[in-house]
Amino acid sequence: MARGYPESPSMGLPRPGRALTAVLVGLLAIWLVFAVGINWGGAPGAVFEALCGSTAHILQGEVWRLFTAPLLHVPSGTVGHIVFTLLGLYFLSPSLEREWGPKRFLRFLAGSAIFAYVFQILVELVLPATLGQKLVPSLWFGAGPVVSAVSIAWALTFRGRTIHLMFVIPVTTRGLLIFVILMNVMVLIAQVMAPEGLIAPFGGMLAGWLFGSGSPSPLRRAWLKLKLAQLDAEARREADARKKRVQRSGLQVLEGGRTGDSDENDPKKPPGGWLN
Repeated sequence: MARGYPESPSMGLPRPGRALTAVLVGLLAIWLVFAVGINWGGAPGAVFEALCGSTAHILQGEVWRLFTAPLLHVPSGTVGHIVFTLLGLYFLSPSLEREWGPKRFLRFLAGSAIFAYVFQILVELVLPATLGQKLVPSLWFGAGPVVSAVSIAWALTFRGRTIHLMFVIPVTTRGLLIFVILMNVMVLIAQVMAPEGLIAPFGGMLAGWLFGSGSPSPLRRAWLKLKLAQLDAEARREADARKKRVQRSGLQVLEGGRTGDSDENDPKKPPGGWLN
């Protein structure tokens, strides 16, 4: 809910704004294109795979995979992947879009997706190869990490509120926070390999905190502090440079004016009442 709206839980359907509607329609349309094309049109799966994320291929220069991977969902054998992504975004994102506005909301979705998968790539590179293969598939894709980011951002932005998931399940912000973290940890322990991989959801949760926790977000607050420190340093350097220029010029500032009779006998004071 936006500022000024009542904080009581609502049983009605969420009302997505234009930005969220475009995201939901876009993800569904992309899924339909590949599902129909591969399952009914005989399109080669290689086209789909060429757009999936792949740590090895991205490091070889196929950087576009990092941007296309969050848009793809399993085209054959199940509809759960796309359905749960759309539902997760649908139930939690409308409040964020109203609170932040469409521009920040879209930046948050895109930034969270890229951040989550970059985080996964970095973790995979640090881990031993045998462990990395257990946590990250050779091809990864999906907007699941974005749903994790949205969940964390919603829980930290609307503290103390309650939402009815799937119309009937009342969930508080704290409960949602615990549930999302616990589920991702359990999936990791059980090694239930999702198309996104097992590390990307944690990157999504981290992105939800960095980009979506409060206004300004922790990342923006850190940037503002850094900018302020830079401005202070520039001001100090300018002040020091001004002092040095004055010292090199040999000019002095002499106090003028007559403050009392005692000034007449002060050898350090120039004669006269005024000094121009």
